[in-house]
Amino acid sequence: MAPSLGADSDFPHVLQSHVPHVAIIGAGPAGLMAAETLAEAGCRVTLFERMASPARKFLLAGRGGLNLTHSEPRERFLQRYGEAARWLAPMLDAFPPARLRRWAEGLGEPTFIGSSGRVFPRSFKASPLLRAWIRRLDGLGVRLEARHLWTGWDGEGRLRFETSDGERSVAADAVILALGGASWPRLGGDGAWAPRLAAEGVEVATLRPANSGVLVDWSATFRERFAGAPLKRIALNLGERTVHGEAVVTARGLEGGAVYALAGAIRDVLDRDGEATLTIDLRPDLPAETIAKKLAAVRKGESTSNRLRKAAGLDPVAIGLMREAMPALPVAPDALAALAKAVPLRVAAVAPLERAISTAGGIARASLDERLMLRAKPGVFAAGEMLDWEAPTGGYLLQASIATGYAAALGLLAFLGREVPVLWEGGFQADEDVRSA
Repeated sequence: MAPSLGADSDFPHVLQSHVPHVAIIGAGPAGLMAAETLAEAGCRVTLFERMASPARKFLLAGRGGLNLTHSEPRERFLQRYGEAARWLAPMLDAFPPARLRRWAEGLGEPTFIGSSGRVFPRSFKASPLLRAWIRRLDGLGVRLEARHLWTGWDGEGRLRFETSDGERSVAADAVILALGGASWPRLGGDGAWAPRLAAEGVEVATLRPANSGVLVDWSATFRERFAGAPLKRIALNLGERTVHGEAVVTARGLEGGAVYALAGAIRDVLDRDGEATLTIDLRPDLPAETIAKKLAAVRKGESTSNRLRKAAGLDPVAIGLMREAMPALPVAPDALAALAKAVPLRVAAVAPLERAISTAGGIARASLDERLMLRAKPGVFAAGEMLDWEAPTGGYLLQASIATGYAAALGLLAFLGREVPVLWEGGFQADEDVRSA
């Protein structure tokens, strides 16, 4: 059965009797999934990677526990991709969370759903999964060429690479670009591809940090005393948006899940207004009235810090944050409770791209056809984080990277006039079959 992602090829340039050579540039999750799909379809696949080994960022992301995907229902899951949800939806339906879980299980890494709804491999690590994946690709005949820095095309349309042995040109029947974004450049993704593609007539939205920390101009006293201290069970507010979770004070600002979830909105406010103010609810589980009554009940003579510690259950870093906002803390219980529920925090900037978890911006949707082929470069496809979409942490980044890698491979097979695999049947509905797997 022909899939909806473009099985009717308008470009049957390669005869069915010919084994096409496909070059995939970038050996992260999107590139690896594309390689697996194409090799299984009978293509000769070469993976080109600028680093010494594949999937360096994938390994780093899994160091504290590899979050593969999320178990949310489809509609809520798609909302995490914002404006990109509409065009990503067919790809996520073709390779949804249920399929990703079964794929991992096929590599010997069964998964489980955590209390937050996030999905993890039972080993909780990225390295066993990656080793099994590389073995599978090796068994399919995929060739990995490491330390190959892609620099564009030569005058005859061949791919150009810089290697330790000098410049190299490579011809391929079709190409998938899976070069990642520009976050954590020491792991391979530096965004150097953006001007190269722009020069070829490809529209590229400015690469910006996503899922990043924020920079705050702490006082020297606060920075020296509390850098590294956690803020647990808080709520961050920006305008009408509220995120519950945790954060960590750093020497330069705030990091952590609650911050990352608001990073895109903070970035956009900063771009628009030149400034942004977060408010921190230090006790989201208690209304201000309850905190005020507790503060009023503390015996007279107690210091303000002791009152906040005993009555409101605030630890030193939380009290320190209140003093950062208002060095002379109010005495009145109502005013003190109101401050604890909404500590204003002026954000100077979001952390730079090299410190961000992921990248916003990238190849504009208008520059791609429905198969993820570049309109300006027939036979060249793109996938993964280098496309213009962003999502929060929680499994959404990896899920979309793998799904777009798979979709680009299907589009490429259609372009070559090759047989395209049958799509996953049931989409997200099939998740119900594996929730207890």
